[in-house]
Amino acid sequence: MKRTGLLYDERFLKHHTGANHPELPERLTAIYNGIRDRGLLEHLQVIPAQAAPRMWIETVHDRDYVDRFEAACRDGQPSFDSPDNQMCADTYDVALLAVGGILDIADRIVNGELDNAFCAVRPPGHHAEKAKAMGFCYFNNVAVAASYLQTQWLIERVAIIDFDVHHGNGTQAIFEDDPTVFYYSIHEHPSFAYPGTGRAFDNGVQRGTGYTRNTTVLPGQGDDFYREAVENELGPAITHFRPQVIIVSTGFDAHVDDDMADISLSTAGYAWMMDEIMRLGDRVADGKLISVLEGGYCLERLPELAADHVQSLLQI
Repeated sequence: MKRTGLLYDERFLKHHTGANHPELPERLTAIYNGIRDRGLLEHLQVIPAQAAPRMWIETVHDRDYVDRFEAACRDGQPSFDSPDNQMCADTYDVALLAVGGILDIADRIVNGELDNAFCAVRPPGHHAEKAKAMGFCYFNNVAVAASYLQTQWLIERVAIIDFDVHHGNGTQAIFEDDPTVFYYSIHEHPSFAYPGTGRAFDNGVQRGTGYTRNTTVLPGQGDDFYREAVENELGPAITHFRPQVIIVSTGFDAHVDDDMADISLSTAGYAWMMDEIMRLGDRVADGKLISVLEGGYCLERLPELAADHVQSLLQI
């Protein structure tokens, strides 16, 4: 059994987005309850969050952007940069907790205290660009974590695997010219899928050419397509890159019952995919893996999906 951490903090629930917004605090409650009800908490190290110092946020985001976000929250603005990004006065502080908790997890994994972890955080992050909030995201959690691993721990190669149903435009943009961070995304495209980026031929720019890879999924595709993509595209790419740490942008919104997209991945398909990512991590990264919650909005399915996900991390 793996030494697995669970980053969870009830202060994440203080980020309020309004009753009709899909990114609700109840998402985390459903996730935590699913893990608890499966009897997995006794096998986990449950770790509360701590706020990130701004210096780490600013390795990824422009200082003026961080100032603008903080001021918008302090002034009580109901949204930031887009009507999609609804927030409250606590959102800035909660976003700092999300990033800081992930950085603490990174420390614990690199120093050998943990093998891996699931960071059940909100707000999510992979749509956030250097100076723009998008898609319910304010700070790019996984991007800050990758930068932190390289700066604080001198990790040379980090891989980010993003299986949220929406393309992580922010993560790709931040690292598209960086050959030390490999970004792989499998997401719905084309159709109505937000944000409309992440085309199959987007593979990085300048020095980063070849270190970005996008697998696009047509509406209606499901388990068979994902299995083929993981085995024939993700697996060989990760094996070739040989990251020292893997970060997973974990989105549960490709599930057939999630109405945020039109992909038909089953609960069993999700479990298989994470098991396969774990096998890749064990083979190339000594099992060092940080899973960070992104999307997933079907409250009825989140408990079972999260419990399966943690069970994969624990390998029990």
